[in-house]
Amino acid sequence: MKTVIVTGASGNLGQAVAKKFLNEGYKVIGTVIPNDPAAINMNDPNFEAIAVDLTSEDDAGKFVQTAIEKNKTIDVAVLTVGGFAMGSIAETKMADMFKQYKLNFETAYHVARPVFIQMMKQNSGRIFLTGARTGIDMKNSKGMIAYGLSKSLIFRLAELMNGEAKGHDVVTSVIAPSTIDTPQNRKAMPEADPAKWVKPEDIASIIHFYSTQEASALREPVLKVYNNA
Repeated sequence: MKTVIVTGASGNLGQAVAKKFLNEGYKVIGTVIPNDPAAINMNDPNFEAIAVDLTSEDDAGKFVQTAIEKNKTIDVAVLTVGGFAMGSIAETKMADMFKQYKLNFETAYHVARPVFIQMMKQNSGRIFLTGARTGIDMKNSKGMIAYGLSKSLIFRLAELMNGEAKGHDVVTSVIAPSTIDTPQNRKAMPEADPAKWVKPEDIASIIHFYSTQEASALREPVLKVYNNA
């Protein structure tokens, strides 16, 4: 049985990814925040929820090491933890920048680094980092500069990881969604048309496909999951 790590497993995207991989016969290790108020509706013997503070590099490293010791290999890692904030340049202080950096970059790097090291040792694996449309081009980050800048680093990290992994069967992809169709986004944007957004389940299916043998020849993927938004 293959093993996948899903960070942010109690979130809308995290739950969709976890359910997809469980349905495809994977063992899923999902991270949740300590005292997570969100409910996870997964009663599957192949699902394990672990409370870990991913803003702590030590805690994240111990979590990954334990997963490796128990499962021997990590086949896939899907890192969905992050946070959003609005703010123009005038409204964004350095403290706001650091908050988004910690939420969107540090939480990813703290897991991606030890997972990447393990995958290089086993010479196989797929890592999915969650970027955003705003991180691809800064013109899309107007009014949300701390968020956009922090997400832009995700793309640079993937480039560096793929550069180091050249010649190995280890590939890092970046998921770049437009607006994800979640209850929270529907509430926040009642005038918008959610039919143009992208469903978490569709993103999960794309991630799974990029983890399969059929997609094994792909390198340096950036998955622009925009739908019609």
